[in-house]
Amino acid sequence: MRRFLAVSAAVLTGFGLLTTSGSANPESAVPVLAQHAVGGWTGTWAAAPASGVANTPDGYPGYSIRNVVHTSVGGGRARIHLSNAFGTSAVTFGHVTVAVQANGPDAVPGTLRSLTFGGAASAVVPNGAEVLSDPVSLRVPADANLLVTTYVPTKSGPVTYHPAASQTSYFTRAGDFTASESGAPYNEQTSVWHYVSGVDVQGSAEATVVTLGDSITDGVGSTAGANHRWPDYLADRLHGRFGVQNAGISANRLLLDVPGSGAGQNALSRFDRDVLGVGGVRTLIVLEGINDIQQDPHQTDPNAITSAYRQLVAQAHARGIRVLGGTLTPFKGWAVYDATLEATRTAVNQFIRTSGVFDAVVDFDAAVRDPADPLRMLPAYDSGDHLHPGDAGYERMAAAVRLDRL
Repeated sequence: MRRFLAVSAAVLTGFGLLTTSGSANPESAVPVLAQHAVGGWTGTWAAAPASGVANTPDGYPGYSIRNVVHTSVGGGRARIHLSNAFGTSAVTFGHVTVAVQANGPDAVPGTLRSLTFGGAASAVVPNGAEVLSDPVSLRVPADANLLVTTYVPTKSGPVTYHPAASQTSYFTRAGDFTASESGAPYNEQTSVWHYVSGVDVQGSAEATVVTLGDSITDGVGSTAGANHRWPDYLADRLHGRFGVQNAGISANRLLLDVPGSGAGQNALSRFDRDVLGVGGVRTLIVLEGINDIQQDPHQTDPNAITSAYRQLVAQAHARGIRVLGGTLTPFKGWAVYDATLEATRTAVNQFIRTSGVFDAVVDFDAAVRDPADPLRMLPAYDSGDHLHPGDAGYERMAAAVRLDRL
């Protein structure tokens, strides 16, 4: 029987939207876009830290955790981001490796690399902090899986994690097996990502696109292990031109935290870490706000939501980052849906489409709604809960992004 190291609570009543579509708005265009040279560092994968694993006061001492992550672009060198954002004490990474996945927890022979941190084989990361590894030479394929394996030798406090991975990873409690190409020691499985928060590569990609959102960006409702989140489909369309980093967190909100829920800090609070702190970012796509509307306490004042959008755009523009605004997708049929909440969503979408605050718009709403009942998602795109798209819906969302607006 499978044992799970940590599982997202209630598949997180997380709901989120992202939106992309495209008429450019000259009045809000960024005066000077950040310039990125081909051959620089590009984010190929990310998972926003969401919380500390509940009931792990000592962390996972003696565990080797083999995280499976999926690249968007390839390169000839790699470096890894590890996070202790939600720890309450320092964590020691005694040994960390990266490799190309063969199958399950098995590495492709000859691809496993031990990582260093400022030249040292281990790293001590204070609570609330992140560490970036030294680069290693590794031919990282695009659209492929990597294995990022961490070993923590001592007690550390709550483990920072990303709950809704839609991906199986592996672990063992038996000690340091980070350097094992064979997956045989990894006799337990987990459905979340622990510690690892990003992978950068050095290659031919021009820059990074970050997708900021909630469960709809996180891929809830998509086929697990298939990489069918809408940012994955967007990466497929880009054919290696830009890296795509997913900063979606299930149940995340723009304006309010839900402590202990695994829903992460509100988008404004985490913006520095999950967007502005990412290297090589050219474009941000924002799809957030549906949880503010539909979660309790309900935010029914659209001005509160649109004020948050203005702030996100202002901060991104200050860094030379282009921002695309995604309209909120339909949710008629979802458990709490009513006319008041729908009126708020409609007003927010009107702002996204017409305010000129965003550099361009991705009309996710128009892409997936049912022409016969525009307040509802087209059944062919619906995962079945009337809030989250399924694979076909996520593919349709990615198709709505105008590549020439990136």
